Amino acid sequence: MYSNEDYLLELLTEAGLIAAEEIDAIRAQLQGSQSVVERLITDDRISEENIAKVCAQSSSIDYVDLAHLPLPPHVFELVAEDVVKRFRTVPVADDGSYLTLAIADPLDFETLDSLPHILSREINFVCATHSAIAQVINQNYGGEVNDSSGAEAFTVVGAEGDEEATADDAPIIKIVSSMLLDSFKLKASDIHIEPMETVLRVRYRMDGKLVEIDNHPKKLHPAIIARIKVMSGSMSIAEKRIPQDGRIQIRVGTKEVDLRVSSVPSNHGESIVMRILDKTSLMLGLPELGFLSDDQETIEKMIRLPDGIVLVTGPTGSGKTTTLYGCLNTINTPDRKIITVEDPVEYELPGINQVMVNTDIGMTFAAALRAMMRQAPNIIMLGEIRDEETAGIAIQAALTGHLVFSTLHTNDAPGAVARLADIGVKRFLVASSVRAIIAQRLVRKLCPACKEAASLTEREMRTLNLDAKQVAESDIMGPQGCDVCRQGGYKGRAGIFEIFKVDDEVRHLINEDLTSPQLRRRARELGMRTLREDGIRKVLGGMTSASEVMRVTMADND
Repeated sequence: MYSNEDYLLELLTEAGLIAAEEIDAIRAQLQGSQSVVERLITDDRISEENIAKVCAQSSSIDYVDLAHLPLPPHVFELVAEDVVKRFRTVPVADDGSYLTLAIADPLDFETLDSLPHILSREINFVCATHSAIAQVINQNYGGEVNDSSGAEAFTVVGAEGDEEATADDAPIIKIVSSMLLDSFKLKASDIHIEPMETVLRVRYRMDGKLVEIDNHPKKLHPAIIARIKVMSGSMSIAEKRIPQDGRIQIRVGTKEVDLRVSSVPSNHGESIVMRILDKTSLMLGLPELGFLSDDQETIEKMIRLPDGIVLVTGPTGSGKTTTLYGCLNTINTPDRKIITVEDPVEYELPGINQVMVNTDIGMTFAAALRAMMRQAPNIIMLGEIRDEETAGIAIQAALTGHLVFSTLHTNDAPGAVARLADIGVKRFLVASSVRAIIAQRLVRKLCPACKEAASLTEREMRTLNLDAKQVAESDIMGPQGCDVCRQGGYKGRAGIFEIFKVDDEVRHLINEDLTSPQLRRRARELGMRTLREDGIRKVLGGMTSASEVMRVTMADND
């Protein structure tokens, strides 16, 4: 991992971060190609940050924390992608005279000597951690850092002895491997492998939209499907007549990624969809999910209450589960016991007890929830409230001192009240147990590398109910398109939210048996901001475009 490891270990020893005896003991335990420094980091004996600081001090350069350092988008255009990945460096600043580059290994003299010549610039080097540099590269150059040999690879986790796949493997393995690596680099959320009449079509869902990536000869279809089923370890190659589900775990570099595999027989053969579950999304905080400061403050108050129900609503694919995980991460402390019931468990959350629904053996949401209540949890998360029995147990849990998180499929926040009533929950129980309902959608964020100042059309201003003064005082941006965003103008997604707080006045309204439109009107009068209004704030702040908010909130006709 680090060049000149003996010298680095000497520096760490002199800094008092590790004892020489510990280094000898670790060397005796090493297996394979793992280095002592890698083992120290893996065992949490030394942090990457401390190693980088020691390296920086020994080389008389500054240490920078890239996670909290604002990087001007234009600097990424100053260094080519192949140079960035070859030398594991990222541009940080450019003052016209010196280009500042962050490197992870200031003891690598080849890098220090080569970059000024390659870039024909005076270079000011700073030091950052390997993982921070890799994250910046992945976010701004659209790909995972290559290994030292230049060959991209991933490892299939869980088989007997992890199975490593590289671009040098057999043709079918190579096709599937390239497909998985490319989708990961492009930050796709799904891979769709669909047999057509004459070709095998491959599409990725990126930022919520399907993009056709490749077409393969139809004759390769059986072999590609078989390869994916073998990787899943639980799907039958022989069975092509019924739907099947599986799971693939791969490791790309230092990242672990889960893929949920679903096959369905179609008129031209089996179609497969692989949903990519990147575990880095679990670490998102409320600001990264899209909550602005005032909404973040409101949500943090709601999720720190000792009891009650917090519901997140929206259609499939609107980010409800990610928001729930973000809330749990915010309040996950050693003094709280948190249990989740999910169908299935999509991500493994550290420090949280997770239960998977299995209806074949009677482990339904309701059965799991009843069992959980005997485990004395402080906080419960239900993947979804689907029926009266589950809703009733969740409400009883909330009324007996537990904080419950769950989701519902409704179009807006006040509509969740009617939905609960429809499945048989009495309104007075809804009023007394629910603390907040959050409706959400996902909008595409403008690419930070190429977004530019834009004006709004008369139709956009009229639709979004904006006046000329608001527009003049705002930082409205529009999409342009560049290599970073594949000429699309957008990169990544964020949430827009409708937060319906259930206070004493709202409880009274719920008990009055108002219809959903009536309840929504009163909620608006009491200050609830709609999805479109929250989207407008993000348009005025330059996060997304007016057309994107209009597209996502077409049903919001208030």
